[in-house]
Amino acid sequence: MPKKMTRRGFLRKSFGTLFGVAAAGTGGYYYAHEIEPKLLKTEYVTISSSSIPDNFSNLKIIQFSDTHLGFHYDISDLEKLVNKMNQLEPDIVLFTGDLMDEPNMYPETQAIVPVLNKLQASIGKFAIYGNHDHGGYGTDIYKDIIEQGNFTLLKNDQRKVQIGEQAIYILGIDDAMLGKPDIQTAMHGIPNDAYTILLSHAPDLAEHAAEYGINLQLSGHSHGGQIQLPFLGALVKPPHAVNYYEGFYTVGTVNPLTLYVNRGIGTTRLPFRFLCRPELTVFTLKKA
Repeated sequence: MPKKMTRRGFLRKSFGTLFGVAAAGTGGYYYAHEIEPKLLKTEYVTISSSSIPDNFSNLKIIQFSDTHLGFHYDISDLEKLVNKMNQLEPDIVLFTGDLMDEPNMYPETQAIVPVLNKLQASIGKFAIYGNHDHGGYGTDIYKDIIEQGNFTLLKNDQRKVQIGEQAIYILGIDDAMLGKPDIQTAMHGIPNDAYTILLSHAPDLAEHAAEYGINLQLSGHSHGGQIQLPFLGALVKPPHAVNYYEGFYTVGTVNPLTLYVNRGIGTTRLPFRFLCRPELTVFTLKKA
């Protein structure tokens, strides 16, 4: 019996077909499929706040997200990415989810570990779950890989990062689609005046996070829409990345939260990027 196609699957297939036909007529298909997905862009961002402790001014943080290994992205690509990040000499590395596209189907899971171990950060490396990390019974597969790669996996948890007598807190919550995110649990025990960085794969949770007085949220998931067209903007917005899908946002009015959404490294569902280059983000903290 033929597999029943869902409405979402039909729309994805139809959209992919329409985009392919339209792009093929202008040569854009080749560019979107073969060229732009490899045009990694390094974004340099300064985060200024009076809440940042003096000892953390000039701290360098690298965020990468959504590699989707196994879907038009392989181990050799990850090795190049790690080499690039090492050249930038980060103090902290943050991975905001979706390491493999289908964890239980990926044949080289153990090959990922030594590559991640090569990634250097003077203070530490932290990671969270994305929806693909849970999908396909991948929860434990991802956990084993990320921890063997010397990352601290945060699931509704936090870590205190200290320089001298001053500290900031890095929090990580579970994925919104296939997990159970709990910001309140992650916040437990953090001093009210502490500078906090929340890792949430899903950017749209920022509206809830703003209620907790969190200073900075870093997210992925959206891929920036993967395909952006003039006047239409991002065409592919997954659940929980509908309101916020790329770059900077200010969320909330009282003690507003700063949200940054990374466009990700790989692709998923559709093997295209158009006017939406893959992104590596380098943050520098500054005492305002």
